[in-house]
Amino acid sequence: MIRPVELEAIRRGEVDLAFRRWDRPRVLPGTRLRTAVGLVEVVTVDQVTVSSLRASDARRSGHGSLASLREAVAARADRPLFRVELRHAGADPRDALREQVPDADEVVEILAGLDRLDAASRVGPWTRETLRIIDEFPERRAPELAAELERPTAEFKRDVRKLKERGLTESLAIGYRLSHAARPCSTTAVRHGPGDRGAKVRRSPAPSGRPRPGPAGRRAAPLQTVAARSRAEVAALHGVRPPGAGTAREPP
Repeated sequence: MIRPVELEAIRRGEVDLAFRRWDRPRVLPGTRLRTAVGLVEVVTVDQVTVSSLRASDARRSGHGSLASLREAVAARADRPLFRVELRHAGADPRDALREQVPDADEVVEILAGLDRLDAASRVGPWTRETLRIIDEFPERRAPELAAELERPTAEFKRDVRKLKERGLTESLAIGYRLSHAARPCSTTAVRHGPGDRGAKVRRSPAPSGRPRPGPAGRRAAPLQTVAARSRAEVAALHGVRPPGAGTAREPP
């Protein structure tokens, strides 16, 4: 709920107050919010009245005048007004996790963490397939990635956040990409974890009224294109895995 220009001002120390109309406090002192500029910590939360606002409050909240601040908080006047003191609390610790290239022992720890996520999931193992699809299609919209895995978008995004918490993925303006921390794992055990060999995610029902995309809707190569190519050429086509290439016949 903090605009980018306000976040930058908080990072520079120019703004340290925010005013919100809430039914009840939505944050508590000590809460650390992860934002585009790093961590923003909530220092105090106090209920105030519009008549108690001063010019210093306007200046500290990024407003040019007291009148501007009062105008900004005039909406939803039936709700209590809260004064939230904020401070920039440094970089998001996930940034360091994403940039750190893990050693062999750390890779083992990462994979064990993925196994624990898979074991706790009600839909079956999902971590490796999610990392694989992000690696294969960086900067692809979440609904498209979810469709590739035949999963509801909200469920897919929830699981990606779990990977982000471990420093394995990064959110982009559109879509995601794997972090440096995930790279040493992405071509070996992340793709083929001990807990998911041959296992499939139990897909949740597709949203009502929206048919689930099938293999034919995934940019598969036309049959006539495959028939005219050698086995090596078929293996290089998008969407063809080694088992599928092995069944193709050489052209006469």
